[in-house]
Amino acid sequence: MLIPVKAFAEAKLRLAPALRVGQRAALARDMASHVVRSAAPLPVAVVCDDGEVREWAASVGAQVVWRPGTGLNGAVRSGVDHLHRSGHDRVIVAHGDLPLAGPLAPLGDWPGITLVPDRRNDGTNVIAVPSDCPFEFAYGRGSFARHLAEAQRLRCSLRILRDPSLGLDIDLPGDLDELAVMA
Repeated sequence: MLIPVKAFAEAKLRLAPALRVGQRAALARDMASHVVRSAAPLPVAVVCDDGEVREWAASVGAQVVWRPGTGLNGAVRSGVDHLHRSGHDRVIVAHGDLPLAGPLAPLGDWPGITLVPDRRNDGTNVIAVPSDCPFEFAYGRGSFARHLAEAQRLRCSLRILRDPSLGLDIDLPGDLDELAVMA
């Protein structure tokens, strides 16, 4: 399991109209901790470029993959490559802002690529790939369409899972309202 985690103090800036800096940082940490717990019994690696996140990751028993200056897409690619070199055949990449995530280990059961879009079918909250797959990660707005096209380009078997608990990521103030309804 690979979880990319941004500096807590810089996370969730689009929630500024609803939450103060300290509240956003605490929320980001709490959600990332939840995703780590949801990964059990899988080993977890956190790819990051922030010292506080590195300390947090070590405190929750995660391996730290330190990748400063690579951006999200580069960090994830580098993290997947690191796990491949460490002997992992499959990697599940789950973002740390999935407050309702249930058990994530079953997502690694598919032999090809698994994509889990956000509830808007815009972003990609979880991707499972064979670790030796040359999948090009392309996060950001519209990433689900790009990741779908990438899986098709690679001609890998593809599974798309639309799961309400994995589809809810927290990016905008309205997402907090949705979380209150779904929790």
